[in-house]
Amino acid sequence: MALNYDDIVEKFERYIFNTYTRQPIAIKRARGAVVTDVNGKEYIDCVAGIAVNNVGHCHPAVVEAIKKQAEQLIHVSNLYYTEQQALLAEELVKLTGMDRVFFCNSGAEAVEGALKLARKATGKKEFIAAEHAFHGRTRGALSVTHKEKYRKPFEPLAPAVFVPYNDADAISAALNKDTAGVILEPIQGEGGVVIPSNEYLKEVREICDENQTLLILDEVQTGFGRTGKWFAKEHSGIKGDITTIAKAMGGGFPMGAMLGSEDVAVKFERGDHASTFGGNAISCAAALANIDVIKKEGLVKRSEELGAYLIRKLEGLNKDYVKEIRGKGLMVGMELSIKCDDIVNIARERGVLLNCTSESVLRFVPPLTITEEQLDKAVSVLDEI
Repeated sequence: MALNYDDIVEKFERYIFNTYTRQPIAIKRARGAVVTDVNGKEYIDCVAGIAVNNVGHCHPAVVEAIKKQAEQLIHVSNLYYTEQQALLAEELVKLTGMDRVFFCNSGAEAVEGALKLARKATGKKEFIAAEHAFHGRTRGALSVTHKEKYRKPFEPLAPAVFVPYNDADAISAALNKDTAGVILEPIQGEGGVVIPSNEYLKEVREICDENQTLLILDEVQTGFGRTGKWFAKEHSGIKGDITTIAKAMGGGFPMGAMLGSEDVAVKFERGDHASTFGGNAISCAAALANIDVIKKEGLVKRSEELGAYLIRKLEGLNKDYVKEIRGKGLMVGMELSIKCDDIVNIARERGVLLNCTSESVLRFVPPLTITEEQLDKAVSVLDEI
């Protein structure tokens, strides 16, 4: 028997750790850019599972790949070889320009692996990260995540120095003899969709090269077409020594990976790192189907075009409340002169799901398959609010 909204909430409150602030709806199904709650109400989804469902909810090709794979092989762990993992590794190397892949299940795990690899490869212990950075909530990832409310209850953490984002000179000044790596988001997501200058990552790349320091690019939120490129590093024309990816990788199925250049990757030896479910057969099948959809439907280009369209629409809103609009592709932030939690709540009541980050930034990361008409509806609701 299906549960109603009140029953679902009661069981959450009774049995699940109270670590999330959940909005008062229970979602039952979703297709494309529309989700439906248990009461049958539909919502235009401008959150996409926080930049996860790039190909839309339950894309038929991804669903079919998961169903087909589940009938053949679900899990055997990394004690054995599997075809799906081999094919996906090859595909990711081609897409990213990196050399080797380590599979895991989430962005935080990918960052954990990246920090371990950087330490092993360099023999050094410290990291430089950016102010307002978000890299995850596990212990290593948390050490390079800036917000104090996330960090303070769990200190002491691994040593890290935080410097202003978009300031290459600050990175240069912070480097010391024990710096293992610099970790950066090519575009800061949780920090409020903060986009660096065109030269920033190039300058950081040069600084790292000059100082024999590794550059870790966290593409967990910016990958797989989100910013109008396959990966956001392409806007700068550089690549990191280590790259982390996750979120949109599996078309909604949990999936993550750390990628490394050959000279760094070889520093990890057998037994240095592992993941029981990393590269699971179903997650790899989902990811391969997801990548194929992005290619066949031209979603990278579509992201670029729809992102520009959305920004033009948002620019028509009341300037008394809008401080700045910034974005690349369908990763758009609208900074307001007021806090945005109430706006998110009212929009949800009117059938649009939005996300508020950094207290006053409305973050738009909808499926790349969203239509202009659906974006128009979302902006119209904002205009009314």
